[in-house]
Amino acid sequence: MTGAARLRRRLGICCLAAFTALPLFAREAPADPPVPAAAEPAAGQVQAPADPRTRNGLEIYRSFRDGLAEPECDADATSVRWRQHFAHVPRRLAAQDDDVLPLFGYVVDALRESNVPTEFALIPFVESGYRPGARSAAGPAGLWQMIAITARNHGVPIRKGYDGRLSPIDSTQAAVRYLKTLHGMFAGDWRLAVMAYNAGEYRVLGALKRSGQTPRDAQLDKLVGMPDITVAYVRKLHALSCLIEQADDRDEWMRSLDRSVPRLQAVTLPKNVQRLDQWASRTGQSAAQLQRWNPVYADGRVGSAKGSPARLLAVADTGADTRTAQASTMDESQDVAVDAAGVASSTHAPAEASAQAAPPGTAARRHTVAKGESAWTIARRYRMSVADLMQRNGLALKAVLKPGQSLLVDALEGPSAALPTATGSP
Repeated sequence: MTGAARLRRRLGICCLAAFTALPLFAREAPADPPVPAAAEPAAGQVQAPADPRTRNGLEIYRSFRDGLAEPECDADATSVRWRQHFAHVPRRLAAQDDDVLPLFGYVVDALRESNVPTEFALIPFVESGYRPGARSAAGPAGLWQMIAITARNHGVPIRKGYDGRLSPIDSTQAAVRYLKTLHGMFAGDWRLAVMAYNAGEYRVLGALKRSGQTPRDAQLDKLVGMPDITVAYVRKLHALSCLIEQADDRDEWMRSLDRSVPRLQAVTLPKNVQRLDQWASRTGQSAAQLQRWNPVYADGRVGSAKGSPARLLAVADTGADTRTAQASTMDESQDVAVDAAGVASSTHAPAEASAQAAPPGTAARRHTVAKGESAWTIARRYRMSVADLMQRNGLALKAVLKPGQSLLVDALEGPSAALPTATGSP
């Protein structure tokens, strides 16, 4: 056998040995690096479900940031002047003994549900310092510092013994509805909407007309006849949003938000609850805190607006007390539909049932949009989603409703269920 033949034979034997041993190595060595297993609870330990009554403060902060229409900050918005002017706001949000973070979260939630910019959630900081019981010598009152005529025009009940401006529920519902209307009126420009909230929509419309501008291409610094305080109002809110938005650069401030805070919602009270301390004892909440959140009930005595069920801004409660309160209110109020989420009712009679398909042989219900109403308030009244309401009427999700517009409430069945474009027409 030649040398070359012997070499080929040895190579063949080596290859055969390698292929024979390959399955053994394949079984012993994993194909991929091991992935660390998730930590599991110790034996006998059950992980507790999330508490629906609370949420993390960072969740509120991130929801606010995600809803900003203008997250970009210029040099003026981040100047030392504005940082000094609004330095108290981050400190209050960070303070565990301050009610502002839960209230801020409540307002941010209402704005996000209405699909409007969260810059508007900063208005109460400028107007009232986020104090629901704030009053001005000039007349404005409440979280949003509304004057009486503006409040009444937007559905806030004011009568002897009950000033709805001091109710975060009534005033926030009205303010969000008004801001949503302004946001649509001014082509989605939050700056013009804020100016209109401060000075009135007709003054802003007049300034645009005098300046030869339209809402879609408005230049605030070239508006003719706008008060300086109104223009400065926009700069204040933008600077404040930038201060909060950029506060995450400070680790200590972020850690202070990383805590459990109450999740607030509107609760409908049964008629047998006459005082805040009664509800506090039933639900284990703080009577003093309930009083701070609900200054509309002077001295802790519970009263209602125009005979409707009394509502309370309180910690979200999914327990038996809330269900009992809702059932009791429905029994005693008969035709009054109780909204489990505590959303304010409109000036019209509430719907008698959830918006479902119209029964055979009956006409589908329709709703005529009243002044100040939005898709959100109408959908909540009929216990349906905004997307469902708009889809049933062939409208875009962000379409602005107009007073007098007729909307289909019940879903149609059968071949006629397909809706033409823009069914909800005036």
